[in-house]
Amino acid sequence: MPSSSGAGGEARLALGAGVAAYVIWGLVPLAFQLLGRMGVSPWEILAHRTIWAVPTALLFVLMAKQGARLVRVLKTPRTLMWLALSAALIAINWMVFIWAVNVGRVLETSLGYYINPLLNMAAGALIFRERIDRLGKLAIALAAVGVLVQALALGRLPWISLTLAISFCGYGIVRKRMDADAQTGLFVECLLLAIPSLAFVAWLQAQGTSAAADNPAALAWLIACGPMTALPLVLFAWAARRVPLSAMGFLQFIAPTMTFVMGVMQGEPFTPLRASSFVFIWGGAAVFAYGAWRRSRAAIAAEKLAVAPAAE
Repeated sequence: MPSSSGAGGEARLALGAGVAAYVIWGLVPLAFQLLGRMGVSPWEILAHRTIWAVPTALLFVLMAKQGARLVRVLKTPRTLMWLALSAALIAINWMVFIWAVNVGRVLETSLGYYINPLLNMAAGALIFRERIDRLGKLAIALAAVGVLVQALALGRLPWISLTLAISFCGYGIVRKRMDADAQTGLFVECLLLAIPSLAFVAWLQAQGTSAAADNPAALAWLIACGPMTALPLVLFAWAARRVPLSAMGFLQFIAPTMTFVMGVMQGEPFTPLRASSFVFIWGGAAVFAYGAWRRSRAAIAAEKLAVAPAAE
């Protein structure tokens, strides 16, 4: 049995892994913007991102000794079909995100990822019959008001925010329904996306329109997009199994907060009405995080009560 100090050390390491995952996600837009300034189109960034994520994801599969599971997944048509759907959803998410951060819509991407955990809660109730308490309903209501206010501020629906939130929520739902581990599923998804991506990159090369073909710096950054895609997902998957739900509830707001600051610092329009929409969203996020913390504390207390009679 591990010592308490050993368990505490693993908990701190897991928390650090979770923080690292979200910090990487928060910094990734800067890499996409740099590539955009080098003349690389969002479609070319997406293609290279999926291609170079394949060897990185395969490395993690081998490190986790999941080769046998990978073979089983590849031999199961039903699982492959679900992975094809999840790959399509994450490709939509990645494409919209890459395009948005390169056309001055970083604040809208931030809003989308603030909405996402609240949308997950609503989807859990509708699809998986999960119970939503009063705090959860309040969090969802505040987020809904935030979206409406944002629509008023923009003069249109915040379609970038909604597309990012809905596609990532859908991705989570599909992954929840399939029998595939995080590393194995990610590798197969990237492999499925890499096939058309390779064809697209080859076509760009043949047309002489590839921005990365004669730019070693751009190619180096595109190759780096592979590890930047796979590493945070693996860190997150490892941390999520070891970090309390309440802590993960707080951590998932790190990346959108970083992108929010980024968007404001880059001079995106931030009117008082738009600011008020974020106040509602932040209120919903705070209620969500508090609810997750309270549920976690209740679960710990129940576990202690269950263990106490056994110890006697």
